[in-house]
Amino acid sequence: MSINLSKGQKIDLTKSNPGLKKVVIGLGWDTNHYDGGYEFDLDASAFLVGSNGKVNNDLDFIFYNNLTHSSGCIVHTGDNRTGEGEGDDEQIIIDFSVVPQEIDKIAITVTIHDAVTRSQNFGQVSNAFVRVVNEETGAELIRYDLTEDFSVETALVFCELYRHGGEWKFSAVGSGFQGGLAALCGNYGLSV
Repeated sequence: MSINLSKGQKIDLTKSNPGLKKVVIGLGWDTNHYDGGYEFDLDASAFLVGSNGKVNNDLDFIFYNNLTHSSGCIVHTGDNRTGEGEGDDEQIIIDFSVVPQEIDKIAITVTIHDAVTRSQNFGQVSNAFVRVVNEETGAELIRYDLTEDFSVETALVFCELYRHGGEWKFSAVGSGFQGGLAALCGNYGLSV
């Protein structure tokens, strides 16, 4: 049975689900009616960060141009440029058993591609969610529906998965950024 979380809540992931090795992080959204002449292209990404809260190098940033981490611990299934249809719009698969020891946290984020040029922001996005699915059984374990109104933000940290006492936990973050991908990358120690 899936657990629904609210912004700021944290929950044990691997301790509550013994034997859990691989999860699918499913992200989905809808766009509100928009007359700007451009389609919305939202992009999911993962930042693998160390104890200092920063990535160790560019390869610890997983996105549509770098789909697989060198350790194999993260695989992004690819870019969905329209968000059409039901269910997950993009997915990121995490294998906890091979996450390098120097990685303390995996931040799951979403940005709007070319948001400034297209005059788009997350205030024009609705029904955004992130869910954690047991890759082996297909069972949804956790769901976090974003209910905040992000009227100027062009990048969001949806959630974080982090190590605590040898186990993995999930944190429903729901934090917005102005400045899109560049601002998000700067927050995690990358320059674009």
